[in-house]
Amino acid sequence: MWRRFINTMQSIPTGHINNCRKCTMSEPSARNCQEAIARLREFGYAFNEAGQLRKIDKISGEPGEEPYEFKISDNQAKNQEHYEQLANQIPEIIYELLEKNGLKRTYIPKGVPIEHSTFVFSQPQPLSQSKKLLVLIHGSGYVLAGQWARRLIINNSLDHGTQLPYIQRAQKLGYDILVTNTNDTTRMIKGKRTPIKGLENSMTHAAYVWEHIIMPSQPKSVAIVAHSFGGAVSRALTEKYTKFFKEKVYAIALTDGTVGHPPAGCQKYFLDVTCNWVSSNEPLDTDLTQGDVAENITCVSAGHPEHEWTSYSAIESVFKFLEKKYEQHVKAKQVV
Repeated sequence: MWRRFINTMQSIPTGHINNCRKCTMSEPSARNCQEAIARLREFGYAFNEAGQLRKIDKISGEPGEEPYEFKISDNQAKNQEHYEQLANQIPEIIYELLEKNGLKRTYIPKGVPIEHSTFVFSQPQPLSQSKKLLVLIHGSGYVLAGQWARRLIINNSLDHGTQLPYIQRAQKLGYDILVTNTNDTTRMIKGKRTPIKGLENSMTHAAYVWEHIIMPSQPKSVAIVAHSFGGAVSRALTEKYTKFFKEKVYAIALTDGTVGHPPAGCQKYFLDVTCNWVSSNEPLDTDLTQGDVAENITCVSAGHPEHEWTSYSAIESVFKFLEKKYEQHVKAKQVV
């Protein structure tokens, strides 16, 4: 699936391959995809046609067989610095992938210069009366729009660590899509790292998107897939916009979601629409719900013991859940 995009990337002129000795943590992230690809090549890496990050073969100049190597020094701090600087180039490449898959940016908050704003991605743009809208919410930390786990992007492949498999599956099933960007909450303004007004953290970012993009678009039905801390974000949105959720949101699929207890004001509803695929050695979909199902969120195995892998490993089960819940939602509306 990556062949065309990777071939395009490899046609971009870049500098000589080196060990990136001059890279520092203070060096800014790439400003666009071409710059990000060039910087990766300066590190000595490129993505191959399978979407895997590989060391560049010094003879052919193409991605070889060697995967990313974390340890480049006996100094642990230098190893981590190298990893972070390389990882900082990933977001622009993912943004390009989102756009090549038909999604477009909406800059937020409204009314501020683009350089002082952040953005989300959607298809279509703008959203309008979606029959089925899928909202993707990543976890906390360094991941940005289109990513589930940057460690998997770097060590495994774009398929393993990005949201593209979810987006492409959703497109085939007729969903409109919104990709959030809840960790992108600051900008450099006059040399100072400054919070984006009204979007200072993941919760306020998500609430802004819900109030100013999703709700005004008047979708007929909405599903959420959220990873890790995205579960807490989903819970907060449910509590804040309960009326809308009860009417429109028919499924909340969490992958190792951090969620806690169901919202007190809409516990029955939340439990009915939510399922959490948790990290486990048990086979995929093994029931792991603890206690009374009337008081606790349904939990099933994601089919993998590691947190970062849960979104990738559970995708088939997640979409079966979404489609089943959508059918129930449609039938319930017909009865009313």
